[in-house]
Amino acid sequence: MIKHFNHKGLQAFFETGSKAGIRPDHASKLARQLRQLNDATSPSDMNMPGWRLHALSHDLAGHFSVTVNGNWRMTFRFEGEDAVLVDYQDYH
Repeated sequence: MIKHFNHKGLQAFFETGSKAGIRPDHASKLARQLRQLNDATSPSDMNMPGWRLHALSHDLAGHFSVTVNGNWRMTFRFEGEDAVLVDYQDYH
């Protein structure tokens, strides 16, 4: 279950459907990814075709990333079976 968001626009999209804080063309894929993440109990549950799940390193060691579109990623980490620090970012 998602317990904490770092990105307030992504949180609003997840909770209310508001696209004000995200790129509207990403809404469909983000909705699928957020539903999957909310049901996930470990990072491996996010290993879906085309999402390119991978562990991050350096300052973000312990976090994982899935591709939304182009340079856009959704990142997160797990504490037990809960997703925390869920973020949405253009990494370049």
